[in-house]
Amino acid sequence: MRVLLTNDDGINGEGLRVAADFAKRRGHHITVCAPKVEQSAKSHAINIHTPFEIKKVEYAGADVAYSVDSTPADCVRFATLGLKPNYDLVISGINRGLNMGEDVLYSGTAAAIFEACNQNLKGVAMSTHVYSFDSARAWIGKVFDFIAEKELFKYCDFLNVNVPENAKGILITKMGGPYYTDSFREISKDLWQQEGHCVHNNRHDHTIDTDATIDGYVTITPMTNNRTDYKAYEIIKNIKWENQ
Repeated sequence: MRVLLTNDDGINGEGLRVAADFAKRRGHHITVCAPKVEQSAKSHAINIHTPFEIKKVEYAGADVAYSVDSTPADCVRFATLGLKPNYDLVISGINRGLNMGEDVLYSGTAAAIFEACNQNLKGVAMSTHVYSFDSARAWIGKVFDFIAEKELFKYCDFLNVNVPENAKGILITKMGGPYYTDSFREISKDLWQQEGHCVHNNRHDHTIDTDATIDGYVTITPMTNNRTDYKAYEIIKNIKWENQ
């Protein structure tokens, strides 16, 4: 398989190294295209107004690798629209820090796969807890074997995976609600700092990624770029504009 690897922690991130080592062990042909520096919480931002550095670099285990001085979404755009090869799979991560619930909307890790889907590719965004990559390293093979065995890509192009510490199994989930929010603290005149804090209320509902992950399960959540509110659409689709 031809695999494109990216992340939002930067090309020197430990999680990217874990993903690359896994892909190499499986015998895949690897292209790495990752941010030059950390791009966490940049969501789906891209740079369309100014040029930015894209530098070919050495990366152990990769057939070719590029350091991109822009966002994860731009990394995928360059790898697809710039290099123009065909990829069988895109892997984003492994992110240091879980990307679940509404936090997915801010995630550069997830945005890389949303962009891959825009380019008609299939992908996995993988994240783990902030303490270490030991759990992710132990579970990455099991996760991809599970995805292949259950043929999950028959049903969805984007799978968002979260690996907790001391994981005890794998569950298919849907996206939960808010996990973190921020308060603003004034540091000095005209200078403010956002400070995050957890607002998750664990109801132990293992159908949603937040609760299931916190309760110790690896969660796999199918996602889509389509933002249509179909419930609302079905109600209002026949409303007509009447020219008075």
